[in-house]
Amino acid sequence: MELKKYTKEYTIRSYECDRNNNLRIVTLMNIFQDMADINAAQLGLGLDYVLSKGFAWVGSNYEIRIKRLPKIHEKVKIVTWPAVEKKLAAIRDYEVYGKDGERIIAASSQWILINFMKKRPISLRDNLPEYQIIDDRAIETEFEGKIKEVERIDEQTKFRVRFDDIDLNKHVNNGVYALWASEAVNPDFRLSHNPSKIEINYKKEGHIGEKITVLTECDGLVTTHSIQTYDGDNRELARARIEWAENEE
Repeated sequence: MELKKYTKEYTIRSYECDRNNNLRIVTLMNIFQDMADINAAQLGLGLDYVLSKGFAWVGSNYEIRIKRLPKIHEKVKIVTWPAVEKKLAAIRDYEVYGKDGERIIAASSQWILINFMKKRPISLRDNLPEYQIIDDRAIETEFEGKIKEVERIDEQTKFRVRFDDIDLNKHVNNGVYALWASEAVNPDFRLSHNPSKIEINYKKEGHIGEKITVLTECDGLVTTHSIQTYDGDNRELARARIEWAENEE
């Protein structure tokens, strides 16, 4: 059977948008995750199958490049496909096309295959030999580089991990980290700017009830974020970098 990209038309709902009528980033990432789950199941490698083998996918990296965000009630086309196979990881790409057919978002995510009980990476080819890819890229990235450390703390924001931040893997959902990072940016700045590029490096799992601090360094139109636990073992859970562009409207 020929491997094909999975495509879905999607109409942006009012409750999925921010105060500027743009699709929220956390919702975009949740849509991506939903489409990835469906596509994996179509390919015979869905969640139930992977769990039955004692495996799980753990997100390690995300990159999203945004020309513009979809608007309220806009009908968009979203495309996803497995794009790269590595020894211990797989890369899945995404594209979003606006109402005029123009590509408005390109994204890529990297996932590590782990033994669920031991929480250790395992060989993709040895354990999922049926895994296939489509040799095409939305973004030319292999996630080899690292996001730089926060060297100067310009903003510090604190949260507590909520029950609804947790997903079926029993830890903080990947999209929540993007929400936390953007929430740490000055609201007045956000009213006049939208993200044009988002990079996230996931490092450790976050769990319900943990106290979170987001340390933010602001450098013009770029913000860098270190998301850490505090009042405990002080783990760095994720690091994010966001490039911002002024609203055109």
